[in-house]
Amino acid sequence: MTRVLLLYPEFPNTFWSFKHALKFVRKRAALPPLGLLTVAAMLPAGWGKRLIDLNVAKLSEADLAWADLVLVSGMVAQRESARALIARCHAAGKTVVAGGPLFSSEHADFAGVDHFILNEAEITLPEFLHDLAAGRPRHLYTTTGLPDLSATPVPMWELADLRRYGSMCLQYSRGCPFDCEFCDITAKFGHRSRTKSAAQVLAELDALAAAGWRGPVFFVDDNFIGNKRKLREELLPALTAWQRNHRHRFTFYTEASINLADDEALTRAIVAAGFDAVFIGIETPDDAGLAECNKRQNRGRDMLADIRRLQRAGLEVQGGFIVGFDSDTQSIFRRQLEFIQNSGIVTAMVGMLTALPGTRLFERLQREGRLLGPSSGNNSDGTTNFLPRMDLQALRDGYRNLMATLYAPRAYYRRVRTFLREFHPPALAIRFDPATLAAMIRSAVGLGLFGRERLHYWHLLAWTCCRRPLLLPVAVKLAIYGHHFRRCAASLTK
Repeated sequence: MTRVLLLYPEFPNTFWSFKHALKFVRKRAALPPLGLLTVAAMLPAGWGKRLIDLNVAKLSEADLAWADLVLVSGMVAQRESARALIARCHAAGKTVVAGGPLFSSEHADFAGVDHFILNEAEITLPEFLHDLAAGRPRHLYTTTGLPDLSATPVPMWELADLRRYGSMCLQYSRGCPFDCEFCDITAKFGHRSRTKSAAQVLAELDALAAAGWRGPVFFVDDNFIGNKRKLREELLPALTAWQRNHRHRFTFYTEASINLADDEALTRAIVAAGFDAVFIGIETPDDAGLAECNKRQNRGRDMLADIRRLQRAGLEVQGGFIVGFDSDTQSIFRRQLEFIQNSGIVTAMVGMLTALPGTRLFERLQREGRLLGPSSGNNSDGTTNFLPRMDLQALRDGYRNLMATLYAPRAYYRRVRTFLREFHPPALAIRFDPATLAAMIRSAVGLGLFGRERLHYWHLLAWTCCRRPLLLPVAVKLAIYGHHFRRCAASLTK
């Protein structure tokens, strides 16, 4: 029997890591490694399998000694942790296999890896397993093909300690119909939205429920509404029925394009299925910047009105924003701040524009001789990997000042109240469970007594109790998020 150790490198502290917020809910990581858990289900049934996610557990010498084969996956932000992990496995004499976004982009930069399984594993992993069984595995497996997702298996949740995570995740679709210059999603997954069947998604939810999970589930699709017809006619009715039959066990959140706001019926159906938040790439309020990056779905819109419609329908809108477009001037920092504050987008991820390999932006900047090196993979760490038109130091200073202002207690808590005025979720979406109550008590101590934002914290809670009492758990959650975001913003000045 082959014994395989699936390893996930540690993330640095990033905007989405929520490391400073997770302590309030006694969790170690925001999400489990969905890709590795799915790959585990594609491996031969007779193999022994162990998962070590270094974000929640330590890799012991006994684990390494047990393994015949080591599988490593990761994202670009995990680059340095992955290097150290691979070096350790290589030194232990283990056969190292690597795949996932980091290695699909940068495999040439990783010594110590015996075999690379790149791109989508539904195509490349079976080829590797066939060659491995025949005793002649190649060094590199890659493809330009895009697989049908109908055969993608249910992840092996039994390998993960679900108690250590703040949320679970599943994937319904891959691909996006749009063509933003800076985005590598279409380069990796194409413009056609390929989906799993409703039955596959329900099977994954059944598996999570059987594993004992109760709480939020992230649909990790880069554009959940990429195929509106299948979503409307197949998945959402099935999800709504499943939730009803399981007493609304899960809350869902996802990512989508801003044109969701054009379809009130679809928005209502998404909320009825149990979704309470959506991340949207807003990028910039400047039309010249939108034109530059080919963000055509955002152009010519009243995006503030779009965001309000979604909030009033019961969706917390989280937003992605970018500074550093060639068309940006010094006024962009003020305009971004005003837009974010007025929109009530509490979770506003602002990053400096970065050129990712495989994107049209990368190719353009390469032709122009403006690339400086690889991306850090952390788009909110105050770095960029190309020479912008704006003075580079001015861009860095403007970005740091923007982040410091956005997440200063006064601006942040004002934005929370703006959001809570507009947010009207179904009553079922608000939960006062024991975990929520425990987090509220911890936040009262950590933020209300010892935090420098304590006056803003108590003012928010008093305001919420008087104006929107049913949203008190949401207010506390966002106060906790703010603590994390402020720590991230403060690190930019170091």
